[in-house]
Parts: sequence; structure tokens; C-alpha cells
Amino acid sequence: MPSSPVAATKEPIVIELEAGKTYWWCRCGRSAKQPLCDGSHAGTGLEPMKFAPTTSMKARFCGCKATKKPPFCDGSHLDLK
Repeated sequence: MPSSPVAATKEPIVIELEAGKTYWWCRCGRSAKQPLCDGSHAGTGLEPMKFAPTTSMKARFCGCKATKKPPFCDGSHLDLK
């Protein structure tokens, strides 16, 4: 059974994304390179999520790992205690 994700932060993490580049969003919350994966999920049963934007953009990635619209922030951090 997978471990539960931990909230890396209770705020979204804004990053610049390049069109055509592949990004791996950290689902476990353990990465030191938030919001992106650094392999810290090993052994947790949680895998990163692949995201490849078709246009360059600034994005608000979820930092609390509770979003219902991964990898983006949907405001779920506002309900965390």
C-alpha cells in the first residue's frame, strides 16, 4: 500500500515551464527540488506525475499534494490544518 503524501508547503509553487520539455511533478512531497521530483519517493509507493506543456507558461504547481487537479494548485491547501 502506498504511503500518504506529505505537504511540502501549504502554498502553490510557481515555476516557468518550457514548451516541449518534460517535467515530473512530485506527488510524495519528499523531494528537495519541489515541486519537481528528485527520486525521494523511492519506497513510498507514490510515483511522480509526468507533465509536458505544449506552450511555455508560468504555472502554479501544488505544494500541499492535496489538489484534485494535479499537478496544478486548486486551492486545497486552504482546507488543510
